[in-house]
Amino acid sequence: VQLQASGGGLVQAGGSLRLSCAASGSILSRKMGWFRQAPGKQREFVAAIRWSAGSTHYADSVKGRFTISRDNAKNTVYLQMDSLKPEDTAVYYCAADPQDVGWEIWGQGTLVTVSS
Repeated sequence: VQLQASGGGLVQAGGSLRLSCAASGSILSRKMGWFRQAPGKQREFVAAIRWSAGSTHYADSVKGRFTISRDNAKNTVYLQMDSLKPEDTAVYYCAADPQDVGWEIWGQGTLVTVSS
């Protein structure tokens, strides 16, 4: 199973981007999520979604601005990012928690740069 993240880019503050994370192969994950790592900082949690129920959870810093969703048929998770701020600049990673015990599978990152 591999995760392929895409959709990063350069955007002005206040703009929007949508990230995608496509899973190749069969992935029966309890949870899928997005994390990010800004330069010189530790990786941090952004958002997660339970695959079957569709319930979501967000970091306080993105609540109300970011929306995580999934497409079961396409085995893809999305992160819609609105009202972007310069502090959202980071490499964004998608991850899977197949058995609800930890983020075991990681995709490569996609860079999001928000200019002021």
